[in-house]
Amino acid sequence: MSKYWGSGFVISSLTVGDLVKVHYGELWKGSACSSIQINPGINPAEVAEMNKEKSQLKEFLEAVSVLQWVLSFLFLGVACLILMVYLTFTSLWPLSALYFMWLVMDWHTPEKGGRRTTFVRKWKVWEHFKDYFPIKLVKTADLNPNKNYIFGSHPHGIMCAGAFSCFSTERGGFAEAFPGIKSTLAILAGLFKLPLFREYLMSAGLCPVSKASLAHLLSKNGKGNAVVIVVGGAAESLASSPGVNTVVMKQRKGFVRMALEFGADLVPVYSFGENELFRQVIFSEGSLGRRLQDLFKMIMGFAPCLFFGEHLALVPYRSPVTTVVGSPISVPKCTTPTEEEVDHYHNLYMEALTKLFHQHKISCGLSEDHELRII
Repeated sequence: MSKYWGSGFVISSLTVGDLVKVHYGELWKGSACSSIQINPGINPAEVAEMNKEKSQLKEFLEAVSVLQWVLSFLFLGVACLILMVYLTFTSLWPLSALYFMWLVMDWHTPEKGGRRTTFVRKWKVWEHFKDYFPIKLVKTADLNPNKNYIFGSHPHGIMCAGAFSCFSTERGGFAEAFPGIKSTLAILAGLFKLPLFREYLMSAGLCPVSKASLAHLLSKNGKGNAVVIVVGGAAESLASSPGVNTVVMKQRKGFVRMALEFGADLVPVYSFGENELFRQVIFSEGSLGRRLQDLFKMIMGFAPCLFFGEHLALVPYRSPVTTVVGSPISVPKCTTPTEEEVDHYHNLYMEALTKLFHQHKISCGLSEDHELRII
């Protein structure tokens, strides 16, 4: 049986007892993914303690933590840029001038591993963030800390909440589940050109999803690196909708080529429930709305999704997200891989992702006939 991490304890070899549902690190409610049997040796008082409802203060802190994350995702980068430009035309212009001088000298740091800080990754706010949904990490196989890995994360959803919590904070349980492995979430490279905001991103251990950045992490950063790439990107976010499990991957082969060039094993990752967090206005292919979205995506690199959440239109729905990390696919090192080699390992990856989806879909609340659509 797979081990469930991120709640402060590990559950395995469970045989008899009443069914309970884990809610975050305590009791999950309303998700078939959480149904487990508990060992009769567990103290009933402990189970009762686990079953206590969250306090209003706890729920408030969780909602505020998620709201600040959403606002940061949407507006913080632009706000930082406006602030620095504004300071240029005030009596505080020396601060702006000094920072821009620093920016020029530090321009390539994001592509050289960045400046992650454990302090930021361990902020208490990320624990409240994880508890809100809740988000849970599921480990299916061990990873060798003497190797490097490329994780393909699916689906993108609207904001990649599962990938962010599990791979870009120390509150998601990744370090406990995979000792000796350091995860780095790769995101849109253009975000690292925004003043001040880039410092925040680097402090959280994020890096640009550029070839130079990935090459550095896989060749000049030692062993035990897990580079997480949201393969579907902006195109996949436009397909995000509750009840839909569509991944954009048939023509996305760059991550496979990188894995071959540096001998990094491929690991499929699927976040069940990611598409349930927001409701999105889906424009049909060929419509004016969809053409405008595609044009914006082509120019800016990301898609302007029209979405809404449960509160204030921005706070996502409280829906469990289970991020399942699959077994590694062994990839040989080949400095100049051929198209046939790339296609071979790309097909192996798609098969492994499909298998991972079907192995866990029922336990995560989907029906037996639910299919994974790969486009």
